[in-house]
Amino acid sequence: MRTEALKEFIRENGNLFWYTPEDKGEKVTDELLVETMLNYGSLEQIQALFDLMGLKEVAEIFFHSINLSERRRNNYFEPTVNYFTLFFNRYAN
Repeated sequence: MRTEALKEFIRENGNLFWYTPEDKGEKVTDELLVETMLNYGSLEQIQALFDLMGLKEVAEIFFHSINLSERRRNNYFEPTVNYFTLFFNRYAN
């Protein structure tokens, strides 16, 4: 279940979810939330995501997504995959 703080975070950053109808924004999956924030979010937005969801939870979602299939992995920018693979291996394990 989503916390109210996480729902507010999604509403505040709704411009990153431009392709999602406004009334469905809070219902984006955790996978889509993490993918969008890591690909397009600012450092402040990513830090806020870590604070709200927890670094380990974001890392688990990230690794699950990129290991699921080559297609899902390609949803992330190559530099994003490289950077966050190194980052999470160092700080989330």
